[in-house]
Amino acid sequence: MIGMINDCAYVGETLIKYFPKDIEVTHIKRSRGLWDKTFGIGLKIMRARADVYHVHYLLQDCYIASKLGKRPLIGHAHGSDLRYSLYHPLWGRIVRYNLRNCDRVLVSTPDILPIARRFRDDAEYLPNPVDTRLFYPKPIAKHERKRVLVGFDLNWDVKGADTVVRALSRIKDKVSVYVIAYGRDFWKTMALANSLRLYLNVLPRVRHEGMRDYYWSMDVVVDRFRLGSLGMVSLEAIASGRPVVVNVSSRYEEYKDFPLKDLSDEEEIAEAVLNADEGLWRKEYDYLVRHHSPEDVARRVLEIYKEMEEGHDELLGI
Repeated sequence: MIGMINDCAYVGETLIKYFPKDIEVTHIKRSRGLWDKTFGIGLKIMRARADVYHVHYLLQDCYIASKLGKRPLIGHAHGSDLRYSLYHPLWGRIVRYNLRNCDRVLVSTPDILPIARRFRDDAEYLPNPVDTRLFYPKPIAKHERKRVLVGFDLNWDVKGADTVVRALSRIKDKVSVYVIAYGRDFWKTMALANSLRLYLNVLPRVRHEGMRDYYWSMDVVVDRFRLGSLGMVSLEAIASGRPVVVNVSSRYEEYKDFPLKDLSDEEEIAEAVLNADEGLWRKEYDYLVRHHSPEDVARRVLEIYKEMEEGHDELLGI
């Protein structure tokens, strides 16, 4: 029995979907409500019985599971918990406790692996699985102007939405730009685009499965430009058959065979958008298949579960 606790970017749900049918999983989820993310989740975790506990995100859910003695315990970091919460005056103590006290630590992107390894030499990078039953290629329709989706939440400091808007304003006569109405800097982004005379078509937020329809209606998808790593927008857009323009850092060995690297200059971004075509997509898709296959990632996770169970049994003398 596997106890999957919380989720992030649907990674937990995707893993469960691609586990063999004979693997029994209890997925403990919560909302953002005060009760549900404190006492509510605590009661759910306390009542849970499993052979391995896999917690997504190194905040209160992981801390509660550890304090309740749920072992063996895997803490799965997904980004902001190590990039930002680690340095928060309150949350930082919880993240550091989880890093030190989990039986295993996994991280979802290469840029946070060095952070985790400051606390755990055995921290492991686990590529995010992409649900290829949900996100799959469809042919691109012909459009008079190239349709560009800014697929991430509109955040300047973390995702670089301002950089993307400035870059796209350079080619505004050649593209139709679409954004999704979410992100803490949504209105700042709209104001910036207006000042640059770049018209942004605003799309409503949709459920996870609805994103594929957005991808299919575009010619190219643009993802984040601050972190140097691939997010789920990039991966799912590529799986949906669309070339992606994103800043992937050449510092990370894990991205050595990704075709686009180190895009940060506005002119380079604009040129990459104009040049994005089926040839680029095929190279990106080859990378995706090699590294983010849901079957392969699920298989690795099951290997980790087995190692954890065997190690726990030895510790207990079973």
